[in-house]
Amino acid sequence: MRKHYDARFKAEAVLEVLRGEKTLAEVASERQVHVTMLHRWRQLAVEGMPKVFAHADQGGLERAEYEKKIHELYAEIGRLSTELELLKKKGIRSESR
Repeated sequence: MRKHYDARFKAEAVLEVLRGEKTLAEVASERQVHVTMLHRWRQLAVEGMPKVFAHADQGGLERAEYEKKIHELYAEIGRLSTELELLKKKGIRSESR
């Protein structure tokens, strides 16, 4: 029967290996995981790191775009409010004549 490890277990094991305080074999032995499996997890983690940082960078860009859009929308609201007030004043004047 195969063992299934959750993401937290894998991450903790890989972090132990990456710290370099223990060898891959020591961590594998302590956590009762085959060295090959631990090596594979480490490789996946290292390969996936750029995606983590790209996502963080993208979040900053998304935030800037979001704030720009909010600013544009508030400007549009202001313009439309002013236009509405002008139309109301014209409508009131034409009704009173």
